[in-house]
Amino acid sequence: MSETTVIVGAGHAAGMLTTTLIQKKYDGKIVIVGDEPHLPYQRPPLSKAYLSGDVELSSLYLKPQDTYDKAGVSLTLDTRVESIDRDSRELALSGGDILSYDNLVLATGSRVRRIPVPGADLSGIHYLRAIADVDALRPALTAGQRLVIVGGGYIGLEVAAVAAKLGVSVTVLETEERVMARVTGETISRYFERKHREAGVDLRTGTRVVAFEAGDNGRVGGVTCDDDSTVPADLVLVSIGIQPETALAEAAGLPCDDGILVDEYTRTDDPHILAIGDCTRHRNLYFDQPVRLESVANAVDQARTAAATLTGADQPYNAAPWFWSNQYDLRLQMVGLSEGHDETAIRGNPDDDAFAVFYLQQGTVIAVDAVNLPPAFMAGKKLVGARAAVEPATLIDLDVDLKSIM
Repeated sequence: MSETTVIVGAGHAAGMLTTTLIQKKYDGKIVIVGDEPHLPYQRPPLSKAYLSGDVELSSLYLKPQDTYDKAGVSLTLDTRVESIDRDSRELALSGGDILSYDNLVLATGSRVRRIPVPGADLSGIHYLRAIADVDALRPALTAGQRLVIVGGGYIGLEVAAVAAKLGVSVTVLETEERVMARVTGETISRYFERKHREAGVDLRTGTRVVAFEAGDNGRVGGVTCDDDSTVPADLVLVSIGIQPETALAEAAGLPCDDGILVDEYTRTDDPHILAIGDCTRHRNLYFDQPVRLESVANAVDQARTAAATLTGADQPYNAAPWFWSNQYDLRLQMVGLSEGHDETAIRGNPDDDAFAVFYLQQGTVIAVDAVNLPPAFMAGKKLVGARAAVEPATLIDLDVDLKSIM
């Protein structure tokens, strides 16, 4: 009798794993259980093209319903997994059903980090993680409305760019001294700060939110900061990061530490349970220590590794992480992690809106951030992946073809 693999979660990791198993002609039964009423879909467009209305809902889906139907994949959507019984290999579902598995893959993703300040429960305060969140936010983004965004990371700045284009009055409040401080270096941060301010965004760094104030209509009417100032608001988006969704795994007794702990083959310490995507802290042969990565690239790569594990063709995860962000007409592409760099090399001129920053550690390229410069990003992926040692002067010299130094 063929085995049953149940995938908990219906995001990018789950969709990619399913597609890869289909391509590998996996002969077991595949069951997807997701707590949203949607087919597995992409999240990055939510804060960009889907929010702006440039793409339809159907374009977010990784595959149409027909793909799953033809492959015999069972989709149980709008359903939560309440608990895992590892001894009997059974899942208790929110509707009361019990689902048995031979292999279980946890692709539970992440949840938004809530802000613990007075007034945080006022209506008009939004978070953005799912399709339903965008559907609730988009109608309020009309010209003349005052939007305050708490958090200057990828999503906060992407929403700021969309809203500013729509004629919304936008204020961004960031606790750190520069935007995107957790993910990039100062050159990139300052560049994007300038671009947002040029677009009319009131961007304030080093500013902490301490409370939300109610307006005359009982909705949020203002955001109070630690300097005692209050920013008027018709609506607020809180975008202060995400947390791995590990509650189900923890309740089942699986080891977790800011993520479900998995090895380089995406295996937990239970031989019948794998985990992939944002919810994991994983072994990656690219890093010395386990890491947790929040990116589509990680979800895709881990899904492929999990598919290999499930089909008996073990393939360790050993990929350099990469990320991207679209803001206005700017495309930021990033590879590697710049934390710990001791030298930078800037290729091109930021004033031309096409440049790249190479981050080096003891002469080795460990990360690259490229703005509207795809060739530098593609070369950077190879340099970072190869842990290449390159002279900064070579990286800066525009007369040197980056392909020639690979």
